[in-house]
Amino acid sequence: MALEHSQPGQAADVTPFGSRLASQRTTALFKSNDLEVIRLVLRAGEVFPPHSVNGEITLQCIEGRLEVQSDGHKSQTLQAGQLLYLLGKTPHSVTALSDASALLTLVVRK
Repeated sequence: MALEHSQPGQAADVTPFGSRLASQRTTALFKSNDLEVIRLVLRAGEVFPPHSVNGEITLQCIEGRLEVQSDGHKSQTLQAGQLLYLLGKTPHSVTALSDASALLTLVVRK
């Protein structure tokens, strides 16, 4: 079954999961020709391995704590309410320091 994405003009809920966080999973909220938005869910200790994407990204921590290691920069810890911007093609990895969810926005570039 294909994921149901939000449609233009339709609101998507990105409030903290709170006590439901442990039972949630990563989901794509929407994808267009130019933009993709994902609700990223990582359990404590889980690592999104080093990678890069062609377009710019933002990672906004909604709940929990995330450590982001990006090429040429020291690691940074994101807490709820903090946002990180990375240029396209910047190698980076994300490690959950606690159960966490974040809003990941990618500019889609071929």
